[in-house]
Amino acid sequence: MSSYLIKGTAAEGTLRVLAAHTTEIVQESRDRHNLSSTATAALGRLITGAALFAQVISKHEKSRVTLRIQGGGPIGYLLAEGSTDGSVRGYVANPHADLPPRETDGKLDVGGLVGNDGDVAVMRLLENTDPYTSTTTLVSGEIADDLTYYLVKSEQVPSALLLGVYLEGGKVHTAGGLLIQVMPGASEATLQQLEQNIQGLGSVTEALRGRSLLEVIERATEGLGFVQVEDPLPVRLQCRCSREKALDSLQYFSQEERQEMIDAGGQEVVCDWCSTRYHITPQEIREA
Repeated sequence: MSSYLIKGTAAEGTLRVLAAHTTEIVQESRDRHNLSSTATAALGRLITGAALFAQVISKHEKSRVTLRIQGGGPIGYLLAEGSTDGSVRGYVANPHADLPPRETDGKLDVGGLVGNDGDVAVMRLLENTDPYTSTTTLVSGEIADDLTYYLVKSEQVPSALLLGVYLEGGKVHTAGGLLIQVMPGASEATLQQLEQNIQGLGSVTEALRGRSLLEVIERATEGLGFVQVEDPLPVRLQCRCSREKALDSLQYFSQEERQEMIDAGGQEVVCDWCSTRYHITPQEIREA
């Protein structure tokens, strides 16, 4: 099944519920960037978070949200972008960085790889307007905790966010996320039931194994009356790079630097977001 996202409400509209199944796009990201196992888990969580954030933070039909985390760990910075149409993309500074599994539970040490001395920056990009960026400090480097803290502190919306990537045999077995936000009017009984449900759910990857995304949502909102408000939204890895943009990048080089490229037989331009390689010929450099 391809990656997709479901949106809905529960508890008579006092809970906003979103969930994403992202196994395929996380595996594709691993392949494109040749990521280590722990880097795969880190970027996979952030890409899934970007897909969910785009649906709740973007107020316009055609807009994008970029998430950047920099925590001082071996992976360097992480970037992920999500759009309201379901397209996502992302990359990390050091794709091969890795750490041994945590001694406490044997799980991938995402927090150690990311670090927790830094911040989360969220940039909203709307068509024909200047971007707007807001930041909060990192909590743990585990990404879900950090994005939850951002929603509570910056957006002032009480939220529960679960993100997970499970690898098996060097492949992404399961990846996904669940976001539940508390709207005005939610009763104390609703909040207690929600907390009980989330505790019983466990990790999102465990919940997704052998279950559909809708079944996971129904478990998370048991007794709270989940209502799906739209058809599932396909989530896909899609970059906005192009050969034309690669050619446009030549304008930032001096005439001497361009001549060096021509003498070398051309120039290769690599997109950070998707690792696509564009070979620019000497003739194209002359005409740029």
